[in-house]
Amino acid sequence: MSEPEEPPRPRIANWIVSALIGLFGVVVFTLAVRSGRSDSALLFVGLPVLLAAALAMTPARTAHGRAFLFTTVCLLLASVALQEGAVCVILAAPLVYGVVHATTGLIHWWREVNRPYYAVAVLPLLLAGGVEGTTDGLRLDPEQSVQVVRQIALPADQLAARIAAGPRPVPVRSIPLRLLGVPLPRQVTGDGLAVGDRWVFAYHGSSHGPGGHLVAEVDRAESGRIGFRFVEDTSITHRWVTWQHAELSWRPVGTGQTEVRVTAAYQRGLDPSWYFGPVQDALMHEGAGHLLDMLALA
Repeated sequence: MSEPEEPPRPRIANWIVSALIGLFGVVVFTLAVRSGRSDSALLFVGLPVLLAAALAMTPARTAHGRAFLFTTVCLLLASVALQEGAVCVILAAPLVYGVVHATTGLIHWWREVNRPYYAVAVLPLLLAGGVEGTTDGLRLDPEQSVQVVRQIALPADQLAARIAAGPRPVPVRSIPLRLLGVPLPRQVTGDGLAVGDRWVFAYHGSSHGPGGHLVAEVDRAESGRIGFRFVEDTSITHRWVTWQHAELSWRPVGTGQTEVRVTAAYQRGLDPSWYFGPVQDALMHEGAGHLLDMLALA
Protein backbone atom coordinates (compact mmCIF):
# COMPACT_ATOMS: atom_id res chain seq x y z
CA MET A 1 0.00 0.00 0.00
CA SER A 2 1.21 3.43 -0.76
CA GLU A 3 1.79 5.74 2.11
CA PRO A 4 -0.76 8.54 2.57
CA GLU A 5 0.28 11.73 0.91
CA GLU A 6 1.56 14.31 3.32
CA PRO A 7 -0.23 17.61 3.35
CA PRO A 8 1.66 20.36 1.55
CA ARG A 9 3.99 22.30 3.74
CA PRO A 10 3.55 26.02 3.91
CA ARG A 11 6.21 27.99 2.14
CA ILE A 12 7.52 31.26 3.46
CA ALA A 13 6.37 32.98 0.28
CA ASN A 14 2.83 31.62 0.80
CA TRP A 15 2.67 32.96 4.32
CA ILE A 16 4.02 36.35 3.25
CA VAL A 17 1.47 36.69 0.43
CA SER A 18 -1.37 35.53 2.70
CA ALA A 19 -0.35 37.92 5.46
CA LEU A 20 -0.15 40.87 3.06
CA ILE A 21 -3.55 40.10 1.52
CA GLY A 22 -5.11 39.58 4.95
CA LEU A 23 -3.63 42.85 6.23
CA PHE A 24 -4.94 44.66 3.17
CA GLY A 25 -8.37 43.14 3.85
CA VAL A 26 -8.36 44.58 7.37
CA VAL A 27 -7.42 47.99 5.97
CA VAL A 28 -10.21 47.79 3.38
CA PHE A 29 -12.73 46.89 6.09
CA THR A 30 -11.62 49.78 8.30
CA LEU A 31 -11.72 52.31 5.47
CA ALA A 32 -15.16 51.11 4.37
CA VAL A 33 -16.58 51.63 7.85
CA ARG A 34 -14.91 54.97 8.50
CA SER A 35 -15.86 56.39 5.10
CA GLY A 36 -19.49 55.46 5.58
CA ARG A 37 -19.38 53.01 2.65
CA SER A 38 -20.04 49.88 4.70
CA ASP A 39 -23.20 49.33 2.63
CA SER A 40 -21.34 49.18 -0.69
CA ALA A 41 -20.05 46.27 -2.75
CA LEU A 42 -16.63 46.97 -1.21
CA LEU A 43 -17.73 45.18 1.95
CA PHE A 44 -19.91 42.47 0.39
CA VAL A 45 -17.69 41.61 -2.61
CA GLY A 46 -14.26 43.24 -2.36
CA LEU A 47 -13.44 42.24 1.20
CA PRO A 48 -14.57 38.59 0.79
CA VAL A 49 -12.37 38.32 -2.30
CA LEU A 50 -9.34 39.47 -0.32
CA LEU A 51 -10.05 37.23 2.67
CA ALA A 52 -10.64 34.20 0.45
CA ALA A 53 -7.42 34.92 -1.43
CA ALA A 54 -5.45 35.05 1.83
CA LEU A 55 -6.90 31.70 2.91
CA ALA A 56 -6.47 30.02 -0.45
CA MET A 57 -2.80 30.98 -0.67
CA THR A 58 -2.03 29.01 2.50
CA PRO A 59 -1.45 25.28 1.87
CA ALA A 60 -4.24 23.04 3.15
CA ARG A 61 -6.56 20.31 1.93
CA THR A 62 -9.72 21.89 3.31
CA ALA A 63 -9.49 25.45 2.06
CA HIS A 64 -13.24 25.65 1.39
CA GLY A 65 -13.98 24.45 4.92
CA ARG A 66 -11.65 26.98 6.46
CA ALA A 67 -13.05 29.67 4.19
CA PHE A 68 -16.58 28.82 5.32
CA LEU A 69 -15.68 28.99 9.01
CA PHE A 70 -13.65 32.16 8.65
CA THR A 71 -16.39 33.85 6.60
CA THR A 72 -19.01 32.92 9.18
CA VAL A 73 -16.92 34.44 11.96
CA CYS A 74 -16.37 37.60 9.89
CA LEU A 75 -20.10 37.96 9.20
CA LEU A 76 -20.90 37.69 12.88
CA LEU A 77 -18.17 40.15 13.84
CA ALA A 78 -19.31 42.57 11.13
CA SER A 79 -22.87 42.43 12.41
CA VAL A 80 -21.58 43.61 15.78
CA ALA A 81 -19.04 46.13 14.51
CA LEU A 82 -21.48 47.73 12.08
CA GLN A 83 -24.42 47.50 14.48
CA GLU A 84 -26.41 45.57 11.88
CA GLY A 85 -29.31 43.34 12.70
CA ALA A 86 -29.90 39.80 11.57
CA VAL A 87 -31.66 41.13 8.47
CA CYS A 88 -28.54 42.54 6.85
CA VAL A 89 -26.45 39.51 7.78
CA ILE A 90 -29.01 37.08 6.33
CA LEU A 91 -29.47 39.11 3.14
CA ALA A 92 -25.74 39.50 2.51
CA ALA A 93 -24.66 36.00 3.56
CA PRO A 94 -25.46 34.17 0.26
CA LEU A 95 -23.52 36.78 -1.71
CA VAL A 96 -20.53 36.75 0.64
CA TYR A 97 -20.33 32.95 0.81
CA GLY A 98 -20.63 32.71 -2.97
CA VAL A 99 -17.83 35.21 -3.54
CA VAL A 100 -15.57 33.54 -0.96
CA HIS A 101 -15.95 30.01 -2.34
CA ALA A 102 -15.68 31.11 -5.97
CA THR A 103 -12.46 32.99 -5.21
CA THR A 104 -11.09 30.08 -3.17
CA GLY A 105 -11.84 27.61 -5.95
CA LEU A 106 -10.27 29.79 -8.62
CA ILE A 107 -7.05 30.34 -6.70
CA HIS A 108 -6.75 26.65 -5.78
CA TRP A 109 -7.14 25.76 -9.42
CA TRP A 110 -4.24 28.05 -10.26
CA ARG A 111 -2.15 26.43 -7.53
CA GLU A 112 -2.91 22.94 -8.82
CA VAL A 113 -1.50 23.83 -12.22
CA ASN A 114 1.64 25.10 -10.49
CA ARG A 115 0.97 28.76 -11.21
CA PRO A 116 0.29 30.03 -7.67
CA TYR A 117 1.28 33.62 -8.31
CA TYR A 118 -0.88 33.92 -11.41
CA ALA A 119 -3.79 33.92 -9.00
CA VAL A 120 -2.65 37.27 -7.67
CA ALA A 121 -2.84 38.66 -11.20
CA VAL A 122 -6.59 37.94 -11.42
CA LEU A 123 -7.37 39.60 -8.08
CA PRO A 124 -7.82 43.05 -9.66
CA LEU A 125 -10.44 41.57 -11.99
CA LEU A 126 -12.26 39.96 -9.08
CA LEU A 127 -12.05 43.11 -7.02
CA ALA A 128 -13.54 45.16 -9.87
CA GLY A 129 -16.90 43.79 -8.80
CA GLY A 130 -16.40 45.31 -5.37
CA VAL A 131 -16.13 48.98 -6.30
CA GLU A 132 -19.84 49.57 -6.90
CA GLY A 133 -21.25 51.94 -4.31
CA THR A 134 -17.90 53.18 -3.03
CA THR A 135 -18.81 56.59 -4.48
CA ASP A 136 -22.11 58.04 -5.65
CA GLY A 137 -20.82 58.05 -9.22
CA LEU A 138 -20.23 54.29 -9.12
CA ARG A 139 -23.81 53.34 -8.25
CA LEU A 140 -25.96 51.48 -10.80
CA ASP A 141 -29.72 52.15 -10.88
CA PRO A 142 -30.14 53.01 -7.18
CA GLU A 143 -33.55 54.57 -7.91
CA GLN A 144 -36.23 51.89 -7.73
CA SER A 145 -39.99 51.69 -7.32
CA VAL A 146 -42.54 49.18 -6.18
CA GLN A 147 -46.24 48.72 -6.94
CA VAL A 148 -48.85 46.46 -5.34
CA VAL A 149 -52.44 46.11 -6.55
CA ARG A 150 -55.34 44.49 -4.70
CA GLN A 151 -59.03 44.08 -5.38
CA ILE A 152 -61.11 44.73 -2.25
CA ALA A 153 -64.71 43.64 -1.70
CA LEU A 154 -65.84 47.11 -0.66
CA PRO A 155 -67.51 50.03 -2.48
CA ALA A 156 -65.13 52.88 -3.28
CA ASP A 157 -66.64 55.25 -0.70
CA GLN A 158 -66.27 52.74 2.14
CA LEU A 159 -62.72 51.93 1.09
CA ALA A 160 -61.87 55.65 1.08
CA ALA A 161 -63.24 55.92 4.62
CA ARG A 162 -60.93 53.11 5.76
CA ILE A 163 -57.93 54.80 4.20
CA ALA A 164 -58.87 58.13 5.80
CA ALA A 165 -58.83 56.43 9.22
CA GLY A 166 -55.10 55.88 8.74
CA PRO A 167 -52.99 52.74 9.14
CA ARG A 168 -52.77 50.73 12.35
CA PRO A 169 -50.28 48.02 13.42
CA VAL A 170 -51.45 44.51 12.57
CA PRO A 171 -49.86 41.04 12.74
CA VAL A 172 -47.42 40.41 9.92
CA ARG A 173 -48.91 38.12 7.28
CA SER A 174 -45.93 38.10 4.93
CA ILE A 175 -43.78 35.00 5.40
CA PRO A 176 -40.55 36.63 4.06
CA LEU A 177 -40.92 39.59 6.42
CA ARG A 178 -41.50 37.28 9.36
CA LEU A 179 -38.68 34.86 8.54
CA LEU A 180 -36.13 37.64 8.02
CA GLY A 181 -37.26 39.66 11.01
CA VAL A 182 -37.52 42.84 8.93
CA PRO A 183 -38.15 45.85 11.22
CA LEU A 184 -41.77 46.99 10.95
CA PRO A 185 -43.69 49.84 12.63
CA ARG A 186 -44.81 49.03 16.15
CA GLN A 187 -46.84 52.20 16.58
CA VAL A 188 -48.68 54.27 13.98
CA THR A 189 -50.40 57.63 14.49
CA GLY A 190 -52.18 60.02 12.15
CA ASP A 191 -55.05 59.90 9.70
CA GLY A 192 -56.77 61.98 7.02
CA LEU A 193 -56.60 62.44 3.27
CA ALA A 194 -56.21 66.23 3.10
CA VAL A 195 -53.02 67.97 2.02
CA GLY A 196 -50.84 68.43 5.11
CA ASP A 197 -52.20 65.43 7.02
CA ARG A 198 -49.43 63.26 8.42
CA TRP A 199 -48.98 59.58 9.17
CA VAL A 200 -46.17 58.67 11.57
CA PHE A 201 -44.72 55.16 11.56
CA ALA A 202 -42.70 54.50 14.72
CA TYR A 203 -40.36 51.57 15.24
CA HIS A 204 -39.63 49.74 18.49
CA GLY A 205 -42.77 51.06 20.14
CA SER A 206 -41.97 54.75 20.34
CA SER A 207 -41.48 57.58 17.90
CA HIS A 208 -38.50 58.61 20.01
CA GLY A 209 -37.22 55.09 20.59
CA PRO A 210 -34.03 53.53 19.25
CA GLY A 211 -35.83 52.39 16.09
CA GLY A 212 -36.71 55.93 15.05
CA HIS A 213 -39.72 56.91 12.97
CA LEU A 214 -40.88 57.72 9.44
CA VAL A 215 -43.18 60.70 8.80
CA ALA A 216 -45.29 60.72 5.62
CA GLU A 217 -47.24 63.87 4.70
CA VAL A 218 -50.06 64.11 2.17
CA ASP A 219 -48.84 66.46 -0.57
CA ARG A 220 -51.53 65.78 -3.17
CA ALA A 221 -55.19 64.92 -2.76
CA GLU A 222 -57.51 64.13 -5.66
CA SER A 223 -60.63 62.07 -6.11
CA GLY A 224 -59.53 58.47 -5.65
CA ARG A 225 -55.84 59.36 -5.32
CA ILE A 226 -53.49 60.73 -2.66
CA GLY A 227 -49.74 61.34 -2.79
CA PHE A 228 -47.25 61.34 0.07
CA ARG A 229 -43.88 62.93 0.58
CA PHE A 230 -41.57 61.82 3.35
CA VAL A 231 -40.62 64.75 5.55
CA GLU A 232 -38.55 62.90 8.16
CA ASP A 233 -36.93 59.50 8.37
CA THR A 234 -34.94 58.45 11.42
CA SER A 235 -36.13 54.85 11.19
CA ILE A 236 -33.90 51.84 11.57
CA THR A 237 -34.52 51.01 7.90
CA HIS A 238 -33.18 54.34 6.61
CA ARG A 239 -29.75 52.82 6.07
CA TRP A 240 -31.11 50.28 3.60
CA VAL A 241 -33.74 52.36 1.82
CA THR A 242 -34.50 56.08 1.34
CA TRP A 243 -38.18 56.72 0.68
CA GLN A 244 -38.82 59.39 -1.95
CA HIS A 245 -42.53 59.48 -2.77
CA ALA A 246 -45.61 57.28 -2.47
CA GLU A 247 -49.05 57.23 -3.97
CA LEU A 248 -52.27 55.48 -2.99
CA SER A 249 -55.11 55.25 -5.50
CA TRP A 250 -58.40 53.38 -5.81
CA ARG A 251 -61.16 52.95 -8.38
CA PRO A 252 -64.36 50.90 -8.63
CA VAL A 253 -64.03 47.80 -10.82
CA GLY A 254 -67.43 46.22 -10.35
CA THR A 255 -70.43 46.03 -8.07
CA GLY A 256 -69.14 46.38 -4.53
CA GLN A 257 -65.53 45.90 -5.73
CA THR A 258 -62.70 48.44 -5.65
CA GLU A 259 -59.17 48.17 -6.95
CA VAL A 260 -56.56 49.75 -4.69
CA ARG A 261 -53.01 50.46 -5.81
CA VAL A 262 -49.99 51.55 -3.76
CA THR A 263 -46.88 52.83 -5.56
CA ALA A 264 -43.68 53.89 -3.83
CA ALA A 265 -40.40 55.27 -5.16
CA TYR A 266 -37.25 54.75 -3.13
CA GLN A 267 -33.48 54.74 -3.36
CA ARG A 268 -31.74 51.46 -2.70
CA GLY A 269 -29.12 51.71 0.02
CA LEU A 270 -27.13 48.52 -0.59
CA ASP A 271 -24.78 47.48 -3.40
CA PRO A 272 -24.00 45.65 -5.66
CA SER A 273 -27.12 46.34 -7.71
CA TRP A 274 -27.31 42.95 -9.45
CA TYR A 275 -27.76 41.29 -6.07
CA PHE A 276 -29.42 43.76 -3.72
CA GLY A 277 -31.61 45.32 -6.43
CA PRO A 278 -33.87 42.26 -6.82
CA VAL A 279 -33.65 41.44 -3.11
CA GLN A 280 -34.82 44.88 -2.01
CA ASP A 281 -37.47 44.96 -4.72
CA ALA A 282 -38.95 41.73 -3.37
CA LEU A 283 -38.89 42.99 0.22
CA MET A 284 -40.42 46.33 -0.77
CA HIS A 285 -43.28 44.48 -2.47
CA GLU A 286 -43.92 42.62 0.78
CA GLY A 287 -43.69 45.88 2.73
CA ALA A 288 -46.19 47.63 0.46
CA GLY A 289 -48.56 44.72 0.94
CA HIS A 290 -48.15 45.06 4.70
CA LEU A 291 -49.14 48.73 4.43
CA LEU A 292 -52.41 47.69 2.80
CA ASP A 293 -52.89 45.22 5.63
CA MET A 294 -52.43 48.08 8.12
CA LEU A 295 -55.13 49.99 6.28
CA ALA A 296 -57.46 46.99 6.72
CA LEU A 297 -57.42 46.44 2.97
CA ALA A 298 -56.63 42.73 2.99
